[in-house]
Parts: sequence; C-alpha cells; structure tokens
Amino acid sequence: MKKHITLLILLFFAVSTQAQQGTIFGQWKTIDDETGEAMSIIEIYKKDGKVFGKIIDILNPADRDKTCIYCKGEDYNKPLIGLDIIKNLEKDDDEYEGGTIFDPEKGKEYKAKLWIDEDDKNILNVRGYIAFLFRTQQWIRS
Repeated sequence: MKKHITLLILLFFAVSTQAQQGTIFGQWKTIDDETGEAMSIIEIYKKDGKVFGKIIDILNPADRDKTCIYCKGEDYNKPLIGLDIIKNLEKDDDEYEGGTIFDPEKGKEYKAKLWIDEDDKNILNVRGYIAFLFRTQQWIRS
C-alpha cells in the first residue's frame, strides 16, 4: 500500500511539473544580458486575474540586502527580495502584455511582454519597451 501512495505522489509531482512547463508561471532565473551571469530568481504568479512577478532570491550574496532606492511610493527603500517588478500583465493569445516591468538597478519602468520560447519551454522571453525601442532577455526556468 505504501508503494502505491508513493507512486501516486510521484506521479502528481511529475504531472504538476510537466503542466507548468508550458506556462509562464513559476520560478525563473534572470540572466544579465551584458555578462551572461545569473542574477536573481523571479516568481511569476497570478493575482486578481493579472500576472505579476516578484524577486524571491538574489544570487549574489553581497546584493541580497539591497533596497529599492529608485522605487517610488510605498516601495521606496524596501528590500529588493519580495519586490514586484512585473505588474498587471494580461494574457493575449500566447503572450502576456499590457503591464509593466521595473528595472530596480536602473530605476526604469517599461511596458512589458512575456512569452514562452516556441523552441524551448524552459525559456521565457521577457521584453521591456518604450515606443518602438525594446530589449528582450531570456530567462531560464528555475
């Protein structure tokens, strides 16, 4: 009987992991497009029908205690860990858009678009843009 329960639990986790691979939801490792180094882990989640993303870990131990000196309002000087940097995206076909992404290192906010890479479900394309100027990063499923 214990073997059956263990097998059911393992099957549940395998199905849950497989189901999440086709979605933007979950944890993603951000990659610095200048250095190629992993920087942080972002958790993308849904709240009140909209999509958000918050920093849940900063990989460089020296940066873990940093606060948001560029944030405005209630987020000013709050810890970066726990900060929502992606806000208010909505699903549009296979993409999520209509919200913003905030770069806490530069203090800039951009319109945002996210989508799963069609060739690799473990890559999330993250685009920040102003008018017709944009930059796209690829984040890796964590």
